[in-house]
Amino acid sequence: MTKAPAKKTLTIEQIGSPIRRPYDQRETLIGLGLNKMHRRKVVADNPASAGMINKVSHLVRIVEENGVPLDAKKR
Repeated sequence: MTKAPAKKTLTIEQIGSPIRRPYDQRETLIGLGLNKMHRRKVVADNPASAGMINKVSHLVRIVEENGVPLDAKKR
């Protein structure tokens, strides 16, 4: 049997506060599963989540891609 390809994931961390931000940016953070500073969430790497991350890119950072820390990729 063939194995199904592993789903691509991203681990994101909230680094900015939604205080004094537009309502839609607050709702986007909630849609990503983030609501408090320094919380991390694993999300699927698809166009929908990529668009949401792009919308609030100043409030979040990508920590890992497919379980590999971004710092390890640069080395």
